[in-house]
Amino acid sequence: MRLIIAEKPSLARAIADALPGNVQRRDGALEVGDNVVSWCLGHLLEQAAPDAYDPRFKQWRLDHLPIIPDTWRLTPRPKARGQLKVLREWLKRADRVVHAGDPDREGQLLVQEVIEHLGWRGPVERLLISDLNRPAVVRALDTMADNRDYQPLYRAAQARSRADWLYGINLSRAWTLTGRQAGHDGVLSVGRVQTPVLGLVVRRDNEIARFVPRPFHVLWADLRVAAGTLRAWWQPGESHPLDDQGRLLQRGPAEALGARLPGAEGRLTGLEAQHKRQSAPLPYSLSALQVDAARRYRLSAKRVLDLCQSLYERHQLITYPRSDCRHLPRAHRDEARATLTRACQGDEMLAGWLNGADFARRSRAYDDAKVGAHHALAPTGKPFDAARLSREEADIFRLIARNVLAQFYPALETREIKAEFTILDERFRAQGREILVPGWKPLFTTRDEAPPLPPLTEGESATVVEAGIDDKETRPPEPFTDASLIKAMMNIARYVDDPAVKRTLRDTDGLGTEATRAGIVETLLDRGYLVRQGGALRATRTGQALIAALPDAATRPERTALWEQRLRAIAESQDQPAPFLDALIGDLRTLLAAADSERMRQALSGAEGFTAGKPTRGAKRTTNRRGKTGRGKRTTTGRRTSRTRKETS
Repeated sequence: MRLIIAEKPSLARAIADALPGNVQRRDGALEVGDNVVSWCLGHLLEQAAPDAYDPRFKQWRLDHLPIIPDTWRLTPRPKARGQLKVLREWLKRADRVVHAGDPDREGQLLVQEVIEHLGWRGPVERLLISDLNRPAVVRALDTMADNRDYQPLYRAAQARSRADWLYGINLSRAWTLTGRQAGHDGVLSVGRVQTPVLGLVVRRDNEIARFVPRPFHVLWADLRVAAGTLRAWWQPGESHPLDDQGRLLQRGPAEALGARLPGAEGRLTGLEAQHKRQSAPLPYSLSALQVDAARRYRLSAKRVLDLCQSLYERHQLITYPRSDCRHLPRAHRDEARATLTRACQGDEMLAGWLNGADFARRSRAYDDAKVGAHHALAPTGKPFDAARLSREEADIFRLIARNVLAQFYPALETREIKAEFTILDERFRAQGREILVPGWKPLFTTRDEAPPLPPLTEGESATVVEAGIDDKETRPPEPFTDASLIKAMMNIARYVDDPAVKRTLRDTDGLGTEATRAGIVETLLDRGYLVRQGGALRATRTGQALIAALPDAATRPERTALWEQRLRAIAESQDQPAPFLDALIGDLRTLLAAADSERMRQALSGAEGFTAGKPTRGAKRTTNRRGKTGRGKRTTTGRRTSRTRKETS
């Protein structure tokens, strides 16, 4: 008898349906001929608690730290014992075992740790499935690999699990205990990814709270040229008071020049035209989809992940969603016409996009060299019926299908124009953009583009029709949203100061993984370190205090992003787990030595954060003030005052 162990019941059902023979339901399994397909329910096992290693550790004490197991132990999760018993009984009867976990690091760990925990010593085959449609599952069953080929992936996942335990258990206990000494009642959770993510939000909130707006002034002139009119902006020289971005800080020079401009004659002294060609955005990875869906539909990262899982498992409309890849195998290109036709023809919007696709086109998206354990999200070819889906599921499917269909559209071609005028011996600049070939662009937006500049000839004359001054203020950075925080986690190098580390991090996957980023944000919300304020994510008083009390190195992204780099090296057989864990233990000892109740007390007393709907303080929001100097007119709009925000208790 061959036992196939899937990661979850939905995958087990897809495998059973692809096997020849009638499916017989058993307790916790499906029997098909000489095959039994059973399943895990997520992780059936977890790292044992500290007191499993020594009963003394049940009591939290600083002098116990660091807790470092000599021999690692796993224990069944509370609700997993029944399914573990089912798997144990089937393993006793099996002569062949197939590992059918998801095709990623955690999928490899999740099933293999169960097989080993239950004592199986025979060979194991590896079944890799990223598409639950029957033809795809049948192909996967015909091309199974030896599970030994995936041991580096397993070792990396196991090292991640142990490292997270060491880091979380020891630092959470240390800062919870110092928090109690400082008067904080409750657990302070510290994690190798969640805490740096919280640090990003806390530092952004602090920038906003400490921001002092500075006025600046923009002088513009409407010009009449031979072929029409356009607007140009003054480029003040260094003799004027400018900030580091070249913005004019005093209104006087703009007023003096603006008063002389109406009716003034000038000349076009510089003209630059650049033809640009832009290929379609690549198909989605999970994080890229979460960013776009948050912006377009205001969906949380967790909600997008849940919708994708439903489209993958329940409806079987998309391929495996927890992917960090934005490329597709070349074989998918050969099947693209048939796959996308089946997937899209039942929907008016998708059918319209499908009709414009040219499947003879080549795309950089189809590249085997850039596809790893899994590929970009794509339709499976199962017909899409919006009536059978929720509105949000349909919205997400259309986004995924659109990005694949866009690969069969022409490139977007534009002409970018930069024009420089000299008027009263001062420089004025105008920019325009003309769409030559819309290509894939109409699939992504229906908004009108800014009008292009009229046809221009270098040296032609220009007359000022009207001039005005826009009075503006510098703005604080925007608070993080689900979209911008996920994007920050993807592109974490932007938030690193050390140039050498920044260069290294550009080549990594960022902070967290595709499978964990949404969960990290939700964990911070659930634990009361973040709250949602409208569409924004803001740190609470507890979140602010925890970041202030921790050593800076524990709150910044460098450490955990470099962890991911080391784990990837282990997964690719370029490194071993032992040196990685030894280095971590050395870091832990340094961090634990910094636990200080006085610093925690100061952090708690000085923290200002947010409670649900009532931030203690935030950015002063103002609208731009606009004034005209041309023809003696000047108008201003009122400024919206900042709201008073109540400090949390």
